[in-house]
Amino acid sequence: MKKLLAICLIFTFSNSHILTSQTTMNQSAKFGVFENQTNVGNPKHKGSIVYNPETQEYTITGSGMNIWGGTDQFQYLYKSIQGDFIVRAHMKFTSEGVDPHRKMGWMVRNNLSSNSPEVHASIHGGDGLTALQYRKTDGGETEQIVESLDKLPDVVQLERRGNDYYMSTAHYGEPFVTTKLENVPLRNEAFVGLYVCSHNEDVIETAVFSNVRIIKPADPDFQPYRDYIGSYMETMNVETGLRKTLFYSAHSIQAPNWVNNDKELVYNSNGFLYRYSFENGESQQINTGFAIDNNNDHIFSFDETLLGISHHNSDDNRTSSIYIMNPKGDSIPRKITHDGVGASYLHGISPDNKTIIYTANRKGKYDIYGSDIETREEFQLTDTKDLDDGSEYSPDGKYIYFNSNRTGNMQLWRMDADGKNPKQLTFDENFKDWFPHISPDGKWIVFISFPPTIAFGDHPFYQHCTLRLMPTDLSTKPKIIAYLYGGQGTMNVPSWSKDSKHIAFVTNTD
Repeated sequence: MKKLLAICLIFTFSNSHILTSQTTMNQSAKFGVFENQTNVGNPKHKGSIVYNPETQEYTITGSGMNIWGGTDQFQYLYKSIQGDFIVRAHMKFTSEGVDPHRKMGWMVRNNLSSNSPEVHASIHGGDGLTALQYRKTDGGETEQIVESLDKLPDVVQLERRGNDYYMSTAHYGEPFVTTKLENVPLRNEAFVGLYVCSHNEDVIETAVFSNVRIIKPADPDFQPYRDYIGSYMETMNVETGLRKTLFYSAHSIQAPNWVNNDKELVYNSNGFLYRYSFENGESQQINTGFAIDNNNDHIFSFDETLLGISHHNSDDNRTSSIYIMNPKGDSIPRKITHDGVGASYLHGISPDNKTIIYTANRKGKYDIYGSDIETREEFQLTDTKDLDDGSEYSPDGKYIYFNSNRTGNMQLWRMDADGKNPKQLTFDENFKDWFPHISPDGKWIVFISFPPTIAFGDHPFYQHCTLRLMPTDLSTKPKIIAYLYGGQGTMNVPSWSKDSKHIAFVTNTD
């Protein structure tokens, strides 16, 4: 079976080929995304690492006197990284512990000696102190910046940008609180990893780390839609918050649909569509005929008998046009929108398979339109001066959910299926909300939220953003279920599994 993407083995960071080295495979199975482990400072009791490849969780035991002053003792699971990075994990101690100053967190250091220059995002297990701690010289004194707003967080992110470091922490479900440390000139090539220190030489403490991500961000001057970095295909259990990476590709992959009774994911890359099989981990290209310049707006009907695609039509100056085809790939795509009317980006198919809805550039602006699949007759559903996008039917066909910046900030909305009675659903000025996706049981909305600094009407690549969840009855406010580096292509299309318990999405790293 032909493999059409350069897909690497799970938990590895090779960018160009499927790994065949047995040594590398054994290391991956033992340490996951990390390369090795050590007991820094030779503590009295040696720590250990247990990696669970099924859950992709790390259990780390560690001892050691302290990480402070001019010398350290701790258990360290690490990876060599050059340049800027973003590392993130959910973490918790497994017991109440002995010493209130026991620590866990992320650490970057020049070398593996006990007195190395370093920066670490430290969570104290007793009083919950959260601090960005650092040592600038060999054997120098350790200093710190205490984060007074966040006590004992369970999500910790550490980012390096040149000589500056950013610690972001949160209690799962809440926004990050960020602390900045300036001008700590560690080596460009450094060790980065997770650590545990018991703060007592006679005690061993244990912590569990999940949703661990090591990210190489895009260059600050990258050009959108010209410069791309690699992609992780991920799934998440929305009840537990546990995320899993399925594979990594050096290609830009985008917008997964969960299909075939949850046995496959369909996604796009470089104009083509692919099916990923959970059973064997392989990807196969879908035959879309002449339509080989598809963007990430592809939709399956609720019963999966129709596949809608948005293809850049060469007969209409590469304008994005909408087509319907057989998902098996054994039919010629049938064009629905007309030439010369403007760009059209597909987002939804009605439950009765009679209507498609999409964002369309008409009359010099973007609104939501619909078309009869059989007659190709087009009709307008929204009419505002700004952008309406991301339209999707509820499973019962009663409503259309969408995002709009008609009130000055991109928020979620809902209207009747005929376009009447629009109702705003989100109101948080700290987020710009895009692409609402309704769970098959009709109970939940999952969507991507960009930070407020993103330009008006934009949903760009390679940003710090979140996935959020809220009930369709609006009984509770949205909560964060994933912190990620992604954006455009992360979750543009319906991404729920049939059991309404899992979602699929794409994150990015170089």
